[in-house]
Amino acid sequence: MRGTNLYFDTLLIACCGYAWWRGGAPERIAATILFGGVLLTHFAYSDWSRRWSSVEEGVLAVDLLVLAAFLALALSAERFWVLWMTAFHLIGTTGHLVKLADVTLIPWGYAFMIAVPSYPICLLIALGTWKHRQRAMRLGADISWSNPSASSGRGRLTGSIG
Repeated sequence: MRGTNLYFDTLLIACCGYAWWRGGAPERIAATILFGGVLLTHFAYSDWSRRWSSVEEGVLAVDLLVLAAFLALALSAERFWVLWMTAFHLIGTTGHLVKLADVTLIPWGYAFMIAVPSYPICLLIALGTWKHRQRAMRLGADISWSNPSASSGRGRLTGSIG
C-alpha cells in the first residue's frame, strides 16, 4: 500500500489499543487524538505527484488541530508525560514552517521532519498507560485531572505523576 508505513501502523494500533484497554481517561483521550489525527492525515495529503514538494496544507491543518487538542489535554490532565507528547508534536508541526521557509528542502526531509515525532508520541502514550496502571495498583486510584478547587471533597493522592 502506497503511503502507509506498516511499522508505524503496528506501533500506533498497539500503543493506542493498550491505552484504550488499560489507560485512564487522559491516556484514552491522548490515544483517540493521535489515532484520529493519523486517520485524518491520510485524507489530507495531496496527490502523489505533488506530495511533499510544497507545504502540505491539509496535513498542517490536521497537525494544528492535534496540537491544540494535545495542549488542552496537557493543561488539564494530571500527567507529566502529556507535556512531553505535546512537545514532540510541536516539533513535528514546526517541520511545516521549515518547509515554508525553505521550499527547496528535499521532499523526504520534509516528510521525515513531520513524521518522526509520531513514534515517541506512541511510546509515551504506552508508557503513560503503564505508569497509570502502576499507580492505580499501588494507590488504589489514580487522579486523572488537575483540580485546583478544594471543594470536591476528595483527598489528594501522593506519588509520582508520570
